[in-house]
Amino acid sequence: IEQEGTYPLPEAQVDRFMLKLHVGYPSREEEKEILRRMSSGEPIPVEQVAAPRQILEMRRHIAELYIDERVVDYIVEIVHATRNPDQAGLGELKPLIEFGASPRATLALAQGSRAHAFLRGRAFVTPDDVKAIAPDVLRHRVLRTYEAEAEEVTSDEIVARVLEAIPVP
Repeated sequence: IEQEGTYPLPEAQVDRFMLKLHVGYPSREEEKEILRRMSSGEPIPVEQVAAPRQILEMRRHIAELYIDERVVDYIVEIVHATRNPDQAGLGELKPLIEFGASPRATLALAQGSRAHAFLRGRAFVTPDDVKAIAPDVLRHRVLRTYEAEAEEVTSDEIVARVLEAIPVP
């Protein structure tokens, strides 16, 4: 919202953010609750839900979740399709993509897919985990051309097209 006096980050720095999430506004009821809590003058109760040791244990468990080689190939194919869309049968996207996703995107997509699987109680990653997290991982890494901006084609639309085209293992 407030960006006056700030400068956009260079692509190399933006690429270091694992995810770019779209966060909307609260509902009317949520906003009323925010108002009640903030204007009451009472401290907001905060409870510890996990000890640091537990968080480190969960991180270790997530890092060790199984990803089948076919899912690894799927992740790599998705990222490569943003760099070389014509090689993925997506020649219509070539004039819309200035720069595709970097190798950091591949790493983030694997890590995010593992976390997604973990949060769903699984010990392995599925292609659906990859598809679920891909827009958040790729939207800020697929840089659009002037032509794409002029045609109001979003990075999310480009990513969606890539996900539709890459065969699911």
